[in-house]
Amino acid sequence: MNALQRHRRLTTIWASDPGLRGWFTTVNHTDLGRMFLMASFFFFIVAGILAMLIRAQLATPHSAFAGPEIYNQIFTMHGVIMMFLFAIPTFEGLVVYLLPKILGTRDLAFPRLTAYGFWCYIFGGTMMLVSMLLGIAPDGGWFMYPPLTGPLYSPGINTDFWLIGITFVEISAIAAAVEITVSILKYRAPGMSLDKMPIFAWYALVTALMILTGFPPLILGSVLLEVERAFGFPFFQADLGGDSLLWQHLFWLFGHPEVYIIFLPAAGVISTVLPVMCRTTLLGYGWIVAAAVALAFLSFGLWVHHMFTTGIPHMGLAFFSAASTLVAVPTGVQIFAWIGTMWRGRPELRMPMLHLLGFFVTFVIGGLTGVMVAVVPFDWQAHDTAFITAHLHYVLFGGFVFPVLAGLYYWMPHVTGRKRFFRLGEFAFGMIFVGFHVTFLAMHWVGLLGQRRRIPTYAPEDGWTAVNLISSVGSFVMAIGIAMVLIDVILNVVTAVRGTRNPWGAGTLEWAMIQPAPAYNFASLPHVTERDPLYGTPDMALRLARGEGYLGEPRRDWRETVTVDIASGRPDFHVIYPANTRLPIVMSAVTGLFFLSLLLKAYWITPFAMAGVAVLAWRWVWSLGRKEDIGPQAIGQDITVPHAAQVARAPGWWGSVFLLTANATFFGSLLFGFAFLWTVAPGWPPTEWLPASLWELGLGLLGAALAPAAMHGASRALRRGGRPRLGLALAFGGTGMLAVSVGAMMLHTPPPVEHAYNATLFVLGGYAMFHVTLGALMIGFLAARVRRGYASAARQSEFPIVTLWIDYLAAVGALALLAGHLPGLLA
Repeated sequence: MNALQRHRRLTTIWASDPGLRGWFTTVNHTDLGRMFLMASFFFFIVAGILAMLIRAQLATPHSAFAGPEIYNQIFTMHGVIMMFLFAIPTFEGLVVYLLPKILGTRDLAFPRLTAYGFWCYIFGGTMMLVSMLLGIAPDGGWFMYPPLTGPLYSPGINTDFWLIGITFVEISAIAAAVEITVSILKYRAPGMSLDKMPIFAWYALVTALMILTGFPPLILGSVLLEVERAFGFPFFQADLGGDSLLWQHLFWLFGHPEVYIIFLPAAGVISTVLPVMCRTTLLGYGWIVAAAVALAFLSFGLWVHHMFTTGIPHMGLAFFSAASTLVAVPTGVQIFAWIGTMWRGRPELRMPMLHLLGFFVTFVIGGLTGVMVAVVPFDWQAHDTAFITAHLHYVLFGGFVFPVLAGLYYWMPHVTGRKRFFRLGEFAFGMIFVGFHVTFLAMHWVGLLGQRRRIPTYAPEDGWTAVNLISSVGSFVMAIGIAMVLIDVILNVVTAVRGTRNPWGAGTLEWAMIQPAPAYNFASLPHVTERDPLYGTPDMALRLARGEGYLGEPRRDWRETVTVDIASGRPDFHVIYPANTRLPIVMSAVTGLFFLSLLLKAYWITPFAMAGVAVLAWRWVWSLGRKEDIGPQAIGQDITVPHAAQVARAPGWWGSVFLLTANATFFGSLLFGFAFLWTVAPGWPPTEWLPASLWELGLGLLGAALAPAAMHGASRALRRGGRPRLGLALAFGGTGMLAVSVGAMMLHTPPPVEHAYNATLFVLGGYAMFHVTLGALMIGFLAARVRRGYASAARQSEFPIVTLWIDYLAAVGALALLAGHLPGLLA
């Protein structure tokens, strides 16, 4: 088989469905990455238009451009769209498109999960836009502080759009984070050990892990506030044992890491593009990886610096102020490594390099103002002024948008296969850079003069008129520059001027393929022995096209790849991907119906939607099974590896590990909230405890011990060629015992509307009951698989996955029961 025949054969196997149908059935990461990026930039345009409306309103005093109610919706939606519908999805789109290419593989770990996350993002984002078009958009600020957003002060549906819509959108982020983490750890080119990974992959891995541990607190806060609004559970009402500061803690446990979740992927772009623009290699690879990891850890210890004015103890002020200044150290390490890379190289002022220079100037200013607001006395003066808004934009626009535009111009030849012809980009960069600094330097100034955030107008005698007018003029200059970038990209996409392969002379693997990228990425998978493979092997693209790598011969219409050992990069098993399907879009639509039923208070639809999700999830997993054993597979280079269905830790096991990481963070945040209210909120202890019952507690703990023990026994029986049915039956009985105990706790809990203790206990029970139901469904699924012949001593990969979930179910069920019964027993 020659290279052309191989290309045609692989294209037939990997291509998306033709025509419009392909948009809705594709699971190919290249298509989905492009779709993510197009959607995120559409939302960026929408948010930019809203920003222009804000600056038009503030350009002159006593402006009648928009009334207070509409203005509140405008500035809220600007922040919501930029943070949730542009920044994070742009990272997702870039990584979804790029990651398999730079890692030297053919797709991400779970292609259908990628598609499901994308459609959840589209439906959730559409829900937010519809609310804006109907004039009922969120209007409490993008951080939604109660009691302003509680049922008393925000009785309409506006706040519910934020709480439910954002939770829906964040399903996409969690799905992408699981996908990215497993893909980086397991789906790499053979030979690519951790120390040979492209620097962009390191940044993506750190960011994905931050999403898994940073987003669950916000999801929990959204759930609690929506339950309070819908059912009257008083989590944030001080007169009933709640505390509005609980929301701030949960929100900023997400909100501060969110800044670094946005910055770190952009830093990955810088570390990838900058050495190529400087004709050298990256200086301090190990130091940069260590700095990114340190930045991730430190970012989770800084959330309280958003709350310096809430009256926290002075010791806490000192600790978090010191931690907030310490975060400048790993950031400085990266900055100096980039400067060193430029110093030892020969920088060329091509289009990506211009935006990187714009990043350096802008981000350093934003970092310096960040150190300023980390100092408590200054923060007390600047808090909630336009100075803080300006600082945020310097960090986020400078630290994200400039690098993203650099990446856009750098990878545009890869996406289009064409070279730049029109040269609007240079003029656009000048207008963006000048317009941005005029806008936000003026905003720093007017903030120091005392202008508050989120005000719809001001009086002439305040003395802010000239500064606000300058800021507004600068913002429109910047907007024109961004519009010119979009025009430049469109013109260069439609201009039929074919480019050369690897026009920048880069050393990473994404340039070792046809451009634009084929559906299968690589005709055969490379073996990697160095960090920049194309520098050491300039003819790698030709060798791979001739099938000289791994899996060079297509067979049985399989979409196949290999996974590797996490540390060494040694091939460990063979994977067959699923084909194109409508299942992700249908499942995301049914998931959207669930959230829509909550939004519209049509609660009779909710159980049907939940049942629909369960049925589709069952169908999703069932379609992956096989009734015949797939023996060890030859992957080339005289290497044979087992198939993924015949190993204990298949990709699904790794995906479950990281999904449960997010799940455990959610549960830990719930326990944190319980402890916070217990120790800080007024009205504690409650007047009435849950009636403690040793019998109910003992039954639940016995079930929590029996279910995982029985599941482990069933797994061992299957591996030895025996029958796992007895173990499955006992595991199901254990979950039943746990369900009875948790149900009794929920039934005996005092009315949840009377006190935050009751409400929190009820939510703990509901969380445990959800996992009991999920565990029972999983055990039933395994029983059905055994009965239908889908499981054997060889095909046993599904049992460790379910065992992992049952272990987690037992742990959270036991903790929920102990949290409910122990206070009553001790009292």
